[in-house]
Amino acid sequence: MRERVTHTLKPIYTKDSKVLILGTMPSVKSREVGFYYGHPKNRFWWVLEKVFEEKMEDKIEFLNRHSIALWDVLKECEINASSDASIKNAIPNDLENFIKKTNIQIIFTTGKSAYKYYLKFFKGKINLPVICLSSPSPANCRVRDDELIEEYNILKKYL
Repeated sequence: MRERVTHTLKPIYTKDSKVLILGTMPSVKSREVGFYYGHPKNRFWWVLEKVFEEKMEDKIEFLNRHSIALWDVLKECEINASSDASIKNAIPNDLENFIKKTNIQIIFTTGKSAYKYYLKFFKGKINLPVICLSSPSPANCRVRDDELIEEYNILKKYL
């Protein structure tokens, strides 16, 4: 059953952030724990540890130190649980003004839905390259751990 959800997590960034990683909308579990990629089986944080070859003690400090900003494309939508495929009546976050506060040079999305919504709302409005990475979600079991790590290694090229 679809419910109207409003994004409540603040973006993580500094004025020196060079890379922006965008999800679609926080999952049910992320909303419960009040932090991005909060499902224990989501591979996002684990993949970043592998890519940067370091253990993450503090997620915000880690992102800031590596000049990575983190947010989501959508501000509000109707969604069934955490299913991006079920999203209807989406309203975007204000990415245009957000990016002006940073040094972001490139945008990555964590999955095809985030990429699709980014293009829908911002194509031609934000003049930065955007690359779609595979979703680290536990629902995306088609992509093996080693493939995900290899794919996310591209982040280092821009930092």
